[in-house]
Amino acid sequence: MARSGNTDTWAALVPELLVSDLDASLAFWCGLLRFRVRFDRPEHRFAYLELGPAQVMLEQHGDRSWITGPLERPLGRGINLQITVADVTSLNARLVAAGIEPYRALAVAWYRDGDIEHGQAQLLVQDPDGYLLRFCQGVGQRPVRR
Repeated sequence: MARSGNTDTWAALVPELLVSDLDASLAFWCGLLRFRVRFDRPEHRFAYLELGPAQVMLEQHGDRSWITGPLERPLGRGINLQITVADVTSLNARLVAAGIEPYRALAVAWYRDGDIEHGQAQLLVQDPDGYLLRFCQGVGQRPVRR
């Protein structure tokens, strides 16, 4: 993959999401979520996006797509993409102002890791094709409550 002069690193795992309308997806991902287009291939209706170290590829489905079964909404059933952000509260405010209803409202959740729990403020939202995105921001650690 050519780097187009960019000196940033490539993530070890980058999901490529098939979308029904690349322009609508870019408006959501770049406009509301504030990802940036790292590079694109307009002739293939493809864009490689990033937000900090998080990276994702979007491709409008067509003849070149790798479709393994019927595409039925919501797309991406069975997965959610966790994306760490610096300010999940501001992201939530932008989504609410745009009339986007969250799949799961902004709340703090605690996840056990051995004898400690990691806390994160998280918000779940679906993109225009139904992909479930979980935006989170760390809020600290605590001992496991027994």
